[in-house]
Amino acid sequence: MSIHPSAQSFGSVVSAYDRARPDYPQDALDWLVAELDLRPGRAVVDLAAGTGKLTGPLARTGARVIAVEPSPEMLARLRQSLPGVEAHEGTAQQIPLADGVADAVCVAQAFHWFATEEALAEIRRVLAPGGRLALVWNRRETSHPGHAELDAIILPLQDGTPRHRSGEWRRAMEATELFEPGPAEEFRFEQELTVQGFVERAESISFIAALEPRGRSQVLAQVQQVGRRLGEPIVLPHTAEVFTYRRR
Repeated sequence: MSIHPSAQSFGSVVSAYDRARPDYPQDALDWLVAELDLRPGRAVVDLAAGTGKLTGPLARTGARVIAVEPSPEMLARLRQSLPGVEAHEGTAQQIPLADGVADAVCVAQAFHWFATEEALAEIRRVLAPGGRLALVWNRRETSHPGHAELDAIILPLQDGTPRHRSGEWRRAMEATELFEPGPAEEFRFEQELTVQGFVERAESISFIAALEPRGRSQVLAQVQQVGRRLGEPIVLPHTAEVFTYRRR
C-alpha cells in the first residue's frame, strides 16, 4: 500500500494521538451530518479513519459506517474502541470496497496526505451517483502563544512533509473534474490540555514521531518547557473546517 514515509510514524504514537488530538466540535458534527444526510439506511466511509475520532460520531447517526485506515496500529485502536463498526485496512488509492457502496466519504485530518487525482478517482469509484465527499480538519490558530511557540520548535523539522496549511490539497480539488464544490463551513472551539497533553500533542505530529529517539526526546523536552511556562490548563483555540463536494 502507498503510504507517505512520515505518515507511517503514526503507528508508533497511537496512544498519544488518541489522547491529545482534539475531538471535532459538536456544532461542526451536526452541520456535517445534516449536510451529508447521514441517518439509518445511508452508508458513509470514514477514509483514513485513524483511531476513530470521527468514526464514533458518524456511527451515532445510525448510518452504516465503514472505516478504512492504512496503519495496522491505528486500526487496532479503532476496532478496540468501536467494536461494532465495520473496519478495513486500506489506502485512499486502494479502498477495499465495491463500486458505489457509499452515499458519502469523509476524510478527517488526512486528505493532505493523498491529495491526488488517483485518490480522488478511487473515492469517486466507491461513491454512489450524486454521492458526497467531506474533508474535515481541526486547524490550530497559530496566533495563540501556545501554538506559536510549538510551531517555532517543530516547523524547522517538517522537511517537506505534506501539511494541511500548505494549501496543496486545495489545488487538487480545484483541478479535478471528478467533483464539484458544495457548501463549506468553519466552527471555532477550544481544547484544554495539561502540560503532558501538550507534549503528547507534539509527539503525535508525524514528522516529530518519525525522528530518531534522541532527537525526539530533545524536541519534546523543549515542548514541555513551553507547556510549563504557559501553565495549566493550557487552552488552545482551534477552528474546525468542513468542506463538501459532490460526485460528478
